[in-house]
Amino acid sequence: MTDRTGIFAGDDPFEIARAWLAEAEAHEVNDPNAIALATVDGGGMPNVRMVLLKEIEDAAFVFYTNYESVKAREIAASGTAAFVMHWKSLRRQIRVRGHVTREDGPQADAYYASRSLKSRLGAWASRQSEPLSSRASLMAEVAKVTLRQGTSPERPPFWGGFRITPVEIEFWADGPHRLHDRFRWNLDRDTQQWAAIRLNP
Repeated sequence: MTDRTGIFAGDDPFEIARAWLAEAEAHEVNDPNAIALATVDGGGMPNVRMVLLKEIEDAAFVFYTNYESVKAREIAASGTAAFVMHWKSLRRQIRVRGHVTREDGPQADAYYASRSLKSRLGAWASRQSEPLSSRASLMAEVAKVTLRQGTSPERPPFWGGFRITPVEIEFWADGPHRLHDRFRWNLDRDTQQWAAIRLNP
């Protein structure tokens, strides 16, 4: 089973995701790795925001954030999340739903170290999602952190990664006359094998 985008039902969905992202990196003007991340609070009210996907592993998708943020607290409570990655220039998107675990070991340390110094210091200074009296107060905190941490800050204990391990991945490609191409991969919990089907647009 294939379509005009070259997707085969037997293919590894993570390989397809990496290939689509690589194509997007050559066409999207800004942040081809941006995803709209959805979580849900304790009352069942959904939340969504844009974050940057930093890695597509063999069986998971990884992003980084402040563990004290609203999204992190909601993820910790539910253990699940979903996201959509949409590329307007390619007229494609990927939807993912799955279970979430922390990535707060050497891999998180390495990614944190790869960020610019100002971004690393900013991670220390920002109390993400908490009320802020003014931008001046935020910059004052950055200055304090800079004096305290110096030029080689370690990763904050409240900052790290999340790994989304999908149970469902859907690929969508725009088609003429709204006859789009859609393929959905579902993970069989017993066999841990992926099965793909084509969906009506």
